[in-house]
Amino acid sequence: MGAPDFSADLYRDITEFAQGTPSWVHSAADVGTDAGLLLFAALFVAGWWRARGRDARAMGLALAAPFAVVSAYLVSEVSKSHIQEERPCRAVAGAVHIAACPAQGDWSFPSNHATIAAASASAIVVAWRAMAPVVLPLAALMAFSRVFVGVHYPHDVAAGFVVGVVVAPVVALLLVRALGPLVEALRGGAAGAVLLGARPVAAAGPGFQPAPVGAAPGMAGSRGGAGSMVGAAVPADDASVTMPDVMGGVTRRQGPLP
Repeated sequence: MGAPDFSADLYRDITEFAQGTPSWVHSAADVGTDAGLLLFAALFVAGWWRARGRDARAMGLALAAPFAVVSAYLVSEVSKSHIQEERPCRAVAGAVHIAACPAQGDWSFPSNHATIAAASASAIVVAWRAMAPVVLPLAALMAFSRVFVGVHYPHDVAAGFVVGVVVAPVVALLLVRALGPLVEALRGGAAGAVLLGARPVAAAGPGFQPAPVGAAPGMAGSRGGAGSMVGAAVPADDASVTMPDVMGGVTRRQGPLP
């Protein structure tokens, strides 16, 4: 497969610009992708730790994230093997590149690095939505760096990014259907509670107030409810005393006793 002309032209523009940047920028771009992947791995661990205090579905999504990334990578790798697009650092005449050109047979389309970065970010967002403003721009920067250092065309990283953001969330949401019940079951054991966290304790409903110590059993409940009147004292001089019958119901209101 040959690269589209527009992508090859854009590749030349980006790599020529990259050559004019300071050497520390070259070094940062060259190692930045791998460093970013290590950061994503650390965020997977942080997501697992965070989910220990949450419900089974949250923990299931945290555990599904690495599997979702591997699934996206496999889709990208199989595609590369069938499409077999040559790397631009060999195919583009006069190409300049910062990073070493990968070996012959290490195909270009789509970019595995871009796929893994996008899949990692997407899987984290599915499990931990608040991280989206951090991980999605980081994944985009990591994908762009592959063009910047000269080992991929722009359309390679764009396709890899799409594979990552599509495959990883779908796989994570499918896996959690099985992992959620499994987490719930494993949390019942001592080892599971340590690794996955204890089952969250269900909170009481709104307005619930515990009964005072020593109060009658019927006094627990919400403020002002019927339960608060059960067991309450009735003034002895009340002229209209409610008399319960043997079935517990209210039969009549008695007049004053003679």
